[in-house]
Amino acid sequence: MTTHTFNAALSGTFELGGRRPVHRLGFGAMRITGKGIWGPPPDRREAIAVLRRAIELNINFIDTANSYGPHVSEELIAEALYPYPDGVVIATKGGLERPGPDQWTPNGRPRHLAEQLEGSLRRLRIDCIDLYQLHRIDPAVPEDDQFGFLQRVQQEGKVRFIGLSEATVEQIERARRYVDVVSVQNRYNLVDREWEPVLDYCTREGIGFIPWYPLLVGRIGESNAAVARIAQRLGATPSQLAIAWLLKRSPVMLPIPGTARVTHLDENVAAAALTLSDEDFGVFA
Repeated sequence: MTTHTFNAALSGTFELGGRRPVHRLGFGAMRITGKGIWGPPPDRREAIAVLRRAIELNINFIDTANSYGPHVSEELIAEALYPYPDGVVIATKGGLERPGPDQWTPNGRPRHLAEQLEGSLRRLRIDCIDLYQLHRIDPAVPEDDQFGFLQRVQQEGKVRFIGLSEATVEQIERARRYVDVVSVQNRYNLVDREWEPVLDYCTREGIGFIPWYPLLVGRIGESNAAVARIAQRLGATPSQLAIAWLLKRSPVMLPIPGTARVTHLDENVAAAALTLSDEDFGVFA
């Protein structure tokens, strides 16, 4: 790269629900927890430093979930950032239970979702969650019950905007009968595009698309030789190239690469200053 400017604002802006602007390069707070996304982080001071550094770098979109820890990520966000700076959007999720490390079980029963939502409000120290996302649509619970819950808590003023995670186009459309879906968070990265039809739908509809696992935990250069080759030519890392590719892929793309280290956070945010040519972008089309 020809610049080492660390400024998430260089990634551009997207307006959630057409009303709440965020810089497109955000921060995913899953990895500030322990191994297996379970328990506290090995270095709590560094985790706090990462969150505060994110704000310094103009990141104003932070994504977390009740299930990260569980509870640990939300608690650390509040400890590091409350009272939250103006313009910062904290997105969280509910709908998964955690039996143990690396274990995730859907639970979309409205009573359970209500308990999770109240817990998130308490841990984040707020009265209204900016963006609340259904972490999974539970196949064992009628969709009407889950979408109806989202509609109700939005009407009660506990949630400003609604999003979904790991949802199909058909599920998004059914959810939109109840609420305005402003974001969808599905697994997506430069080499894993299973959810491309959902991304195309979100692009057409102006719905924010939040790709989780955007960097294959930093191994994206190992999975594609062209990534490493082009990144080297541009003076960037493979991860920076992958972020720049995501940002160019769609104007609704909101990458949220996560990390538990300040140096890695700086590296990720530097990708906002990297512009891919159409030719380099087309190598991965």
